[in-house]
Amino acid sequence: MSHIVLVRHGQANTGAKDEGGYDKLSPLGHQQAGWLGDHFRHKGDVFAHVWTGTLRRHVETADGIAADTPGPITRDDRLNELEYFTLSQLLADQHAITLPNTREGFVRHLPCLFGHWRDGKLEGAPESFSYFETRVRDALAEISAQPGRSLVVTSGGLIGMAMRLTLGLDMPAFCNVCLSIQNTSVSSWLPLEGQLALTQFNALPHLDTPDRLFAQTHI
Repeated sequence: MSHIVLVRHGQANTGAKDEGGYDKLSPLGHQQAGWLGDHFRHKGDVFAHVWTGTLRRHVETADGIAADTPGPITRDDRLNELEYFTLSQLLADQHAITLPNTREGFVRHLPCLFGHWRDGKLEGAPESFSYFETRVRDALAEISAQPGRSLVVTSGGLIGMAMRLTLGLDMPAFCNVCLSIQNTSVSSWLPLEGQLALTQFNALPHLDTPDRLFAQTHI
């Protein structure tokens, strides 16, 4: 039986203002990945396959986890994050809605951005909302067809889209899910009757002790 485990990357460069600047782990992000790897090894988890996107933060997180696997890691750009900074700049340029610098502002900004993106109101977007949805669906279908357990290191937006596809989430619920996903959190699915069934979401077993609560981060 196949089993898919999606892990969001460790904390990245939170002070960045563009895609390239964001795409590297912070020192805490490296530590989060290492602790998750220790957790998997303590449990005796072995993965038949390991997949990542092609972004630096995905690769660094997977390297930090260093999961036990019999084969090579597969890098697949379908597992990359949506380009949030790029889309945000288009939203600012075309609709005068700027990227905020507080978490409270970001909580309001994300649904606004996603709504404009879905409705085709961001001219020059690197991909459409429907294309993002399709590439995530196709990647998950291919991974779920592999026998055994697959570890997938990716990003919060992709995990949120996996939740949307699995549970049929509307836009407000999809946005809320994306906002809740924490760095190096673990979410799991099983294929059942041609569908993906959610078995775990946003778990932090490697950070759920008093001395590591500081390391539970969203951004």
